[in-house]
Amino acid sequence: MSEHQALRSILATDCGSTTTKAILIELIDGEYRLRVRGEAPTTVEAPYEDVTVGVLNAVREVEELSGRILLREGEIIRPQQGNEGVDAYVSTSSAGGGLQVMVVGLVRSMTAESAERAALGAGAIVMDVVALDDGRRDYERIERMRELRPDMILISGGTDGGEVRKVVEMAELVAAANPQARLGVDYELPVIFAGNEDAREPVTEALERATQLTVVENLRPSMEEENLGPARGEIQDLFLEHVMAQAPGYPKLMGWTDADIMPTPAAVGALIEAVAERDGINVVGVDIGGATTDVFSVFGSVFNRTVSANLGMSYSISNVLAEAGLDNILRWVAEHPDPRRLGNDIRNKMIRPTTIPQQLVGLMVEHGVAREALRLAFEQHRMLASELKGVQRQRDISDAFGAAGAETLVDMMALDLIVGSGGVLSHAPRRRQAALMMIDSFEPQGVTRLAVDSIFMMPQLGVLSTISERAATEVFYRDCLIPLGTCIAPVGTRRPGDPCVRLTVRGPEGGEEIEVPVGELKLIELEEDERAQVTVEPTRAFDAGEGPGRTVEAEVRGGVVGLIIDARGRPLALPEDDAERVAAIRRWERALEVYPREPVGEGADL
Repeated sequence: MSEHQALRSILATDCGSTTTKAILIELIDGEYRLRVRGEAPTTVEAPYEDVTVGVLNAVREVEELSGRILLREGEIIRPQQGNEGVDAYVSTSSAGGGLQVMVVGLVRSMTAESAERAALGAGAIVMDVVALDDGRRDYERIERMRELRPDMILISGGTDGGEVRKVVEMAELVAAANPQARLGVDYELPVIFAGNEDAREPVTEALERATQLTVVENLRPSMEEENLGPARGEIQDLFLEHVMAQAPGYPKLMGWTDADIMPTPAAVGALIEAVAERDGINVVGVDIGGATTDVFSVFGSVFNRTVSANLGMSYSISNVLAEAGLDNILRWVAEHPDPRRLGNDIRNKMIRPTTIPQQLVGLMVEHGVAREALRLAFEQHRMLASELKGVQRQRDISDAFGAAGAETLVDMMALDLIVGSGGVLSHAPRRRQAALMMIDSFEPQGVTRLAVDSIFMMPQLGVLSTISERAATEVFYRDCLIPLGTCIAPVGTRRPGDPCVRLTVRGPEGGEEIEVPVGELKLIELEEDERAQVTVEPTRAFDAGEGPGRTVEAEVRGGVVGLIIDARGRPLALPEDDAERVAAIRRWERALEVYPREPVGEGADL
């Protein structure tokens, strides 16, 4: 369906692991707007074992709320006829555990890493990366392939005209392992070869009898070039043709949709890319769920996605506790009545994933866990979203004494917008809580806008962008995205209380001058539809975007929180003394009015 065709109404669903969500979008007075939304339990598993049952249940709720007839004889009416049916129907899916891929390559930090980026960008969870330099013996690699049972395997290795023999050896390892697919027993495991073009023939000989082999263009044709598009596209095609076809009810669902069903993370990534391209900005997006945390970024038109499969707020919350440590979680909580019990409280969340905090201290602990999950996931993203390793480049004397390796593409000073999504951010009791969690976790630098996805429509809008980018972006900005405001954060460190930054803010109702010392947060009210001109004058020890001590002129946008001045310095460091840390956290929370002004304790309710 072409972009210029008049779509009067669009139905979009997201089939999640537990819930199927449906939204109805209509063209109203020349603009696309969200009309209603509905949801129902996903029905991939017993007793239904048919994903379309959950889809129809969610659509029936949309019918009831909208007063429109959308279904006839158990199918979605298309095209729209009067006040019945819709012009288009699209869907995403992460039901059944999403798309799970194993990556095989030669060098872990080069061709295997490029393959990992291709798989992640296609919306996959990378189960493991097997490489010649991974420290494992051949029998251990074979055992690992047999044990994991991925949905498909992506093999890379060798630049065009380069290594052949070792590439073929890795392919032969896959053939020897003869791994079985996670879903279905009657079809061969899909394998994609995206390596040295000279190795295609012997790799095909090694794998064509044991697997469903597909050959695409080399994703690393030279050391200086990365070509991820063909591999990403093939992963999504095979996901639709092989993996989804094995899931209960999906063949029927695929017959209903007007565009290919996309993995949920790939759809979110498509929307982030569309937003970055439309506005010409650098964007970071995050989706923190119960089991995983996905991070997306677009810097200089280069898209990257990572998934932290063991960092989440319910099923994986114990992994956050293990990786971050109890002390790192507690440092964000001003005071806890019984720190010794905190570990058990966090583990109870894993056992009962749908529970929500009933008291203020429980909410503060949950937000502390979220900060650490987001921080760790973003660190992993910065490592993978890097320049190509192995590229020869000129080095100066500072490189010789600095850290070796490729530099990250994530430039926080050049970042324009951070978008947060997931229950702990989208459904925080106060939007100020989501804003402070994102600032503490990502540590934005210079001038950065903050926003959250209000009701997690990004997957549906992402797949919608493939048939109507206009409809997707209009609904995203008008009905999905909630602007929190703008954060101004100079980079540098000095003692708390020292001068940091002076601001002149000229808004619709006049101007004001503000001085914020080191270690403090300051909130300036600026409504969602307001803009202001700011002059930022940091001291010589701080950089607001133009260099140490240099003045920055910028236009800032308001939001439901406002304009936040973060003079705590970068990198952000909490006081080591416990009393000073508690006092600092309480000042920051009061400055943004993050929590109700009640004592922290067993009896403090939300």
